[in-house]
Amino acid sequence: MRQELAHVAIVVRDYDEAIDFYVNKLNFELLEDCYQSEQNKRWVVIAPPGSKGASILLAKASNEAQAQYIGKQTGGRVFLFLCTDDFWRDYDNMCNQGVEFVRPPSEQDYGTVAVFQDLYGNLWDLLQLKPDHSVASRFLDQDSNS
Repeated sequence: MRQELAHVAIVVRDYDEAIDFYVNKLNFELLEDCYQSEQNKRWVVIAPPGSKGASILLAKASNEAQAQYIGKQTGGRVFLFLCTDDFWRDYDNMCNQGVEFVRPPSEQDYGTVAVFQDLYGNLWDLLQLKPDHSVASRFLDQDSNS
């Protein structure tokens, strides 16, 4: 049996400002952006460059109840974990693009990590796992299947 996550939704205030941040500051790829007239919304999907795993659905809040969760979908905990093959390359690029890191880089038993926030305040780990870490092997296996 094989199952995979397809998308993770992030509630956003505005499609275009979210696309601008993720594509121009984080270097994500815009995979889809199409209007769905029957629901009067857009279907906007992005993914990290070269990713073969789950993508992110940018879901515009459609009412005040949803809008109150923009930037705090996980109650202030780290929400998403961006795994990279070169921590310092991506960290430097993100800093140069004005991405705000709320915890500086540190070396941990599992790898190198720093915490940044997206344009709405959602917290992310930028993470390069050590090659012998159990999750790293899954990440590296995807690359070898390309």
